[in-house]
Amino acid sequence: MFLDELTPVVREITSHPVAFLGGFFSGLFRLNLNDDPVKSWLDQQAGSSVSASDAPPSSSNGSGPQSISID
Repeated sequence: MFLDELTPVVREITSHPVAFLGGFFSGLFRLNLNDDPVKSWLDQQAGSSVSASDAPPSSSNGSGPQSISID
């Protein structure tokens, strides 16, 4: 009964053990994936690099959130 509930979890762990252990390790040591040492290593593993210069430029012409008044 209890093992039937754990079967899907065990199946996912065994199908992707590296991803599971990586997430478990980062959660155990409370690593932030956006910090530089971890982020640069993840970028190297993925083969792509996303930096602040690649982000779309922010416009200050009022296209952001606007306040409204409701009567």
